[in-house]
Amino acid sequence: MTTTPLKIAIAGLGTVGGGTVQLLHEHADLLAQRAGRPLRLVACAALAKPAELPLEGVPFFTDARAMAGDADYDVLVELIGGSGGIALDVVTTALEKGRHVVTANKAMIAHHGVHLARLAETTGAVIGFEASVGGGIPIIKSLREGLAGNRVTTVMGILNGTCNYILTTMRESGRDFADVLAEAQRLGYAEADPSFDIDGIDTAHKLAILASLAFAAPVDIESVSCEGIRHVSALDIRYADELGYRIKLLGVASLTDAGVETRVYPAMVPLSFPLAHVGGVFNAVVTEGDFVGRTVLEGRGAGARPTASAVVSDLVDIARGRTTPTFGVPFGALAPRPKAPAGARRSAYYIRLMVRDEPGVFAEIAAALRDERVSMEQVIQRGRAPSEAVPVVMTVHETGEAAMLRAVDRIGRLPTVAEPPRLIRIESL
Repeated sequence: MTTTPLKIAIAGLGTVGGGTVQLLHEHADLLAQRAGRPLRLVACAALAKPAELPLEGVPFFTDARAMAGDADYDVLVELIGGSGGIALDVVTTALEKGRHVVTANKAMIAHHGVHLARLAETTGAVIGFEASVGGGIPIIKSLREGLAGNRVTTVMGILNGTCNYILTTMRESGRDFADVLAEAQRLGYAEADPSFDIDGIDTAHKLAILASLAFAAPVDIESVSCEGIRHVSALDIRYADELGYRIKLLGVASLTDAGVETRVYPAMVPLSFPLAHVGGVFNAVVTEGDFVGRTVLEGRGAGARPTASAVVSDLVDIARGRTTPTFGVPFGALAPRPKAPAGARRSAYYIRLMVRDEPGVFAEIAAALRDERVSMEQVIQRGRAPSEAVPVVMTVHETGEAAMLRAVDRIGRLPTVAEPPRLIRIESL
């Protein structure tokens, strides 16, 4: 063990930044043993200095750009957030100086990861971003190192704790989406503007990063098809339970004969699959490799301590000199892969209709499915209410997505269908 410390500068002292400072302080001796040298905080930057953090004697900057340009450090830890702006500026400055970077910023990696990887390779720096996906789950290290001997064909996961909390609470309480979302906001699990989470954007950023690592391709956030959970109702969740499924917001990246598919969507997951039982704010990621087969990682997907754990794991690797190309292979080896055609995917589906109970309604629905060669598996209808719409639930066998969408569009225009059909994919895992 050497006495020469790894000098660390932290930009951003919010939830994760504060957690990182605390971890470096509380586990200083343990980290020195594991890193082979002390990890020393030599500078930090934030708009104001938090009184509760152990920052005695640490130079403090109110301008993170000034810290990145002027401080004497080996590694810059960026915990400001945001895809561009000051976060991108300080990271770029550090890399241009040949300094290593550790970040939890999934939006920045998703939008600018290719540029940053090229810059890091040019200047001999390392970018660690374990904390950008899955909180404390070591999925980046798993894909870059643990599965390096495999051709990975699928990465699938529950990547957003806010959505998982909402869907879990809806199932356990029987309450509807808007009510549970409001509760999540009161408890601090959802932002005042929750669209980044519930519309799937956060999951899309994380999925784009995982797909790049899994398939040795440039990060391609623009190719991720994204659907959130706003339309999932308590009624759908009850029917999912009855049919033997749990509804989860999934991010799925698959390498198929037709190309790469990267999609975010709510899906019915069979109870026999591990993801079905991941509840609350937890995340989980499943990978499929040709030699290792299936692996499953589960843990807390956010929060000060789990995310700080991931940040510090990157710092220990850098201190030890364990370095890996940003996306697992040298920048020049990243090869764009064709995107699978829209609508080419095949899946089984759940369909919920609200229909007026009139003669001939089932014949019209069946005709729309028949004409698109969609085969029904089962139908559930309970009760009759001639004066109001009643739910009709169907599941259909695996079929092409384009055909399914055409059939649902036709069904939705029937005069007996009172509201837009709800269509949820059934994952055959």
